[in-house]
Amino acid sequence: MSGGAGRMSGVRDVCVVGLGLIGGSVLRAAAAAGRVVWGATASAADADAARADGFDVVDTAEAVRRARERDALVVVAVPLPAVEDVLRVVPDGVRLTDVVSVKGPVAELVARVAPGARYVGGHPMAGTSASGWQAGTAELFRGAAWVVTAEDGTDLDVLSDVLELALATGAHVVPTTAGEHDAAVARISHLPHVLAAVLASVGADGGPLALALAAGSFGEGTRVAGSRPELVRAMCEGNRSALLDAVDDALGRLGAARGSLASTGGLAKTIEAGHAARRALVDQQAAELTDLTVDLTSPQALEALRALGSRGGRIVGLNGSTALARTS
Repeated sequence: MSGGAGRMSGVRDVCVVGLGLIGGSVLRAAAAAGRVVWGATASAADADAARADGFDVVDTAEAVRRARERDALVVVAVPLPAVEDVLRVVPDGVRLTDVVSVKGPVAELVARVAPGARYVGGHPMAGTSASGWQAGTAELFRGAAWVVTAEDGTDLDVLSDVLELALATGAHVVPTTAGEHDAAVARISHLPHVLAAVLASVGADGGPLALALAAGSFGEGTRVAGSRPELVRAMCEGNRSALLDAVDDALGRLGAARGSLASTGGLAKTIEAGHAARRALVDQQAAELTDLTVDLTSPQALEALRALGSRGGRIVGLNGSTALARTS
């Protein structure tokens, strides 16, 4: 599934480095959207499986060299500890994005290791507890949020490439900064992994009887604890500072719940606050949205994109240099 060059078909070619669940799904989704694609992976098993499914898989150096020649978009889809090795073979001038679950550390690595790359960060908020090429699907991102960083000085041409790719996979785009992204995902992604691990351990310590009685709430609450431990560690440890803040918040709330339960026997404040917070999530997801546009050629484009994201808004389409957006 390769051939052609650059924008001959009107869309940019895509090179994906890392063909696990997320990278493999990006490769499939881009191909399904009509892109010319090829990939690279350090996993022989994933490479063999991708080739068996008809995809062009080469070594990383060849993949990024081809991307530079064709002016393609390179998507780095490896765990954070492996990002630096990939960046060391990225030529200057390459259009570069990533799907790593933390953005600040990746941006710092790009600035240090591949400063000549034209980088715009990304992170699709989708996944399962499974991993590897075989777990991927072209439909994984449909309806999901795909974060795209809109920092001051961002290359707007590459930003448009990343927007186009995310939208082509069926996702909607939430623009923000690396710092705001990392603070947010610490609370809604990384902390849940830590709490799921704790909950699973507490349940297992109840012995065979407790596990025999485990039903929906325990199963749903511990689902992500089934993810590969090394991937969860890379994600959570890579966002250490923001995750510490989220853990402290959670510990404070648990401490208050324990204090109330011990002193009065009541949990009303904790349970009602959680119920209200869950309702807020449901209400926001069901809220009627207002259409608006962002002119990506405007000097205020990046500021407008960040403001859109901070309101929980999203980009749902592109019309030339105009982003079509919705917000509550």
